[in-house]
Amino acid sequence: MQYSFFDFLSLVGSLGMFLYGMKIMSEALQKVAGNKMRAILSAMTSNRVLGIFTGFLVTAMIQSSSATTVMIVSFVNAGLVTLKESIGVIMGANIGTTVTGWIITLFGFKVKISAYSLPLIGLGLPFIFSKSATKRSYGELFIGFALLFLGLEYLKDSVPNIQENPEILSFLHQYTESGILTTLLFLGIGTLLTVVVQSSSATMALTFVMCNEGWIEFSQAAAMILGENIGTTITANVAASVGNISAKRAARVHLIFNILGVIWMLAVFHQFTGLIDTLMTKNGGTSPNDSPAAIPTALSIFHTSFNIINVLIFVWFTPVIQRVVEYMVPYKTKESDEEFRLKYITTGMLSTSELSLLQAKKEIQFYAKHTTKMFGFVRKMMHEDRDKKFNKLFSKVQKYEGISDNVEVEISNYLTQISQYKLSELGRKRLRSMLKMAGDLESIADSNFNLARSVNRMREKNIRFKPSATEKLELMFNLVEEALSVMRENLQQDELAVSLTKARLLEDQINNYRNQLKSEHLDNLANNVYSYESGIIFNDLFSESEKLADYVINVSEAIEEVGL
Repeated sequence: MQYSFFDFLSLVGSLGMFLYGMKIMSEALQKVAGNKMRAILSAMTSNRVLGIFTGFLVTAMIQSSSATTVMIVSFVNAGLVTLKESIGVIMGANIGTTVTGWIITLFGFKVKISAYSLPLIGLGLPFIFSKSATKRSYGELFIGFALLFLGLEYLKDSVPNIQENPEILSFLHQYTESGILTTLLFLGIGTLLTVVVQSSSATMALTFVMCNEGWIEFSQAAAMILGENIGTTITANVAASVGNISAKRAARVHLIFNILGVIWMLAVFHQFTGLIDTLMTKNGGTSPNDSPAAIPTALSIFHTSFNIINVLIFVWFTPVIQRVVEYMVPYKTKESDEEFRLKYITTGMLSTSELSLLQAKKEIQFYAKHTTKMFGFVRKMMHEDRDKKFNKLFSKVQKYEGISDNVEVEISNYLTQISQYKLSELGRKRLRSMLKMAGDLESIADSNFNLARSVNRMREKNIRFKPSATEKLELMFNLVEEALSVMRENLQQDELAVSLTKARLLEDQINNYRNQLKSEHLDNLANNVYSYESGIIFNDLFSESEKLADYVINVSEAIEEVGL
């Protein structure tokens, strides 16, 4: 057999070109779609049917069910969609991935599309050098499409000629008549190939080429297609491994749905493939069992009908599937709801930079929640008499401040990553705004820690304020707490609809009250109303509270800047 290592590298390179073309085309489509993709994905919350349609549409557009399911896992992780809403989208993604088969069937073998690849690259090249981000995305779309079909053409030419080298499949001949064993063998090959190349579409293209070259028969190729349905779930489960519980559950939904589908299909596999053979030969067509040229069409029919039937069966069992994955991935009750950590950006970048900004916004909202919670701990410390409880609260503030430093760095690094990709003008404004907010939220955490240290120093020195002084501090704390609440409300709103009237009114009240307390403090020191040491701590508390409020208004102003 004359099949060298160089020929093998050519085969790998052809597959690489196919994958790279698909990647460029997929990313370009997502960039062109931009906010439309976001609008499509936000529409999935209505009902199961719309969710299925959304999953189909997005997967058909980006040509990767793995990308769609990873995206959905990220959305669930970010709290953009619920687990229940994600199930329909995952089901629809399985139907959407069948479009790849039809593209290859209709164009890849019947039309020599590679002849048009170079002209397509020539058409896309001027767009690549355009100053317009949208035009550059269209250029990438043309070039990605051209590379995809060039890769497919090279793939066809790079596989060894089975007729001249029959020994290639000699090891498989003993399994071809083994019934269910043959089906399971090729199912396993399909699963393994998909796991290795991390793309069911690429594995499908390879399967179609193998059929077209006469390597394998229709039933064996159909079994590989079933294996690809299982293999494609691995990507989402890997992505979810570092996500939260909801993300892990969404990935398990994909796994369970596809495995259950494969199980029922295996029970009727030969009858189902026989039915497709009958339908193709009914009106004088060619049987896929007689002609390799007919197999791609038969495979496309098999893949599409299997996934549609699978969805029609299991769409009614969505609540059951949800309960099963909740049982498989239980919520750990020992995990405190006060745990401060990165929650939304742990799964990495989403498929587009605009969607990644949404994930960053969720993380900042979560960050603000915990910096606000720190202020609550400080207020509790002021009135806590028990040493054990007081020390626990102080340790918690100290711990949160340390984590806050790391969270601010992680959010900033994440936003810096996003900035390296193409963003709309509004997206760039949002990114700059979020960078400012992350810095100010970290400063709020620092101020909370400074307040906690002042309260701790007051306790160590056994200093007690008079009721009148305590009341004044409580009034200042109430104003700051209200300012923090308004800040969080503003963070929850759309930037273009934020009004800072209330936030600025509170800021003025806090500044005026700080000036009043400062004037009174100097008089009290002069009149020996309290000791100098007590006065220093009293001054530190109301001055640090005012400084904290400055960072709070900075966050709200950063939000408002986006709408300017």
